[in-house]
Amino acid sequence: MSSQASERLKQNAGKIMQIWEERARNEVSASLHQDSLVLQNSLPQYLNQLIDELSTEIERTPARIEADKVESKRISNQHGHERAGYADYSMTQLIFEYHLLRQVVFQVLEEEAPLEVRERDIIIDSIEQAVNNAATQFSQTLRDIQELFMVTLTHDLRGPINVVKMGTQLILRRLERGDTHVDVAARMISAIARLDSMIQNLLDASRLRAGQSLKLEFEECYLDQLIQEVVEDLIFTYGERFVVVSEPDVRSYCSRKEIRRVIENLAINAVKYGAATTPITLTLQQTETQISLTIHNEGNPIALDAQSILFQQFRRTISAEEQTGWGLGLFLVKSITEAHQGTIEVESAEGKGTSFIIKLPKVLD
Repeated sequence: MSSQASERLKQNAGKIMQIWEERARNEVSASLHQDSLVLQNSLPQYLNQLIDELSTEIERTPARIEADKVESKRISNQHGHERAGYADYSMTQLIFEYHLLRQVVFQVLEEEAPLEVRERDIIIDSIEQAVNNAATQFSQTLRDIQELFMVTLTHDLRGPINVVKMGTQLILRRLERGDTHVDVAARMISAIARLDSMIQNLLDASRLRAGQSLKLEFEECYLDQLIQEVVEDLIFTYGERFVVVSEPDVRSYCSRKEIRRVIENLAINAVKYGAATTPITLTLQQTETQISLTIHNEGNPIALDAQSILFQQFRRTISAEEQTGWGLGLFLVKSITEAHQGTIEVESAEGKGTSFIIKLPKVLD
């Protein structure tokens, strides 16, 4: 059997790329900002690979077929990676480029004679696989770019925020008690602390999305004392709304800093979404092997369908859409809790309010 399709493709590869580029210029908006070489990037390499796949002179052994798949994937991954680096390109435009290429390949190759069924199948299968590979790589590269941007942004923001924070604290120390500006300075410090927490949440979420673990320093913690410290700080900002019900000497092996973040996050959420005039109760209990922390607020319950997305990153319930934040708090609460070999669950019902329940291992004597 001859290799007519392979030969025709080899002879007309330049023509195919010329027609493809003309159509891309007219039909893919992002291509208008690219020069010819950048626009074509790895597609000529792909056509060379397709020439080999169509050839009947190359013995199609299992090893050769596998080698062709590997090379084809490498080329299409390169195309997807390069396209993700251009701000104008979207996934839809990337896929459309391959659809245009398929149309042009068929158009040019069938000018002389119709393709055989086998040849059409090879071309269709090859381009479909190339599309899948390029789209997958495009998504991965785009995620990597976004993660790098997020980490760089959060890192760069920490410097000026720390300067403002330290300056405001210095001003607060120098103000006399009773000065009308004390309350303003205190609110500024609280706002800066919330902003710093949001930035830390973004940074930690980026690490988790990149497959990294949070940096935790474990030590023996007295959780009853930690909760009391957190509540004292919260009272300064939110007033006398918090009730602590705790057994004494509740010890766990934990990262004190991160468990503090968990408690603060859940307590502040209770302030945001709970009934404004009712208390928020933090209950700490223990058994022989387990510690249970429940943070409860009154108010409208969380709908069952909303409960299923509470702990997903960048997902917010309808009731949360009017509140400030990234939608990362509960995702990080869950991640930190699980990093401590613990669990978190939510109970919410009409007339009973909402409770977030965290269970952690207890330090055994």
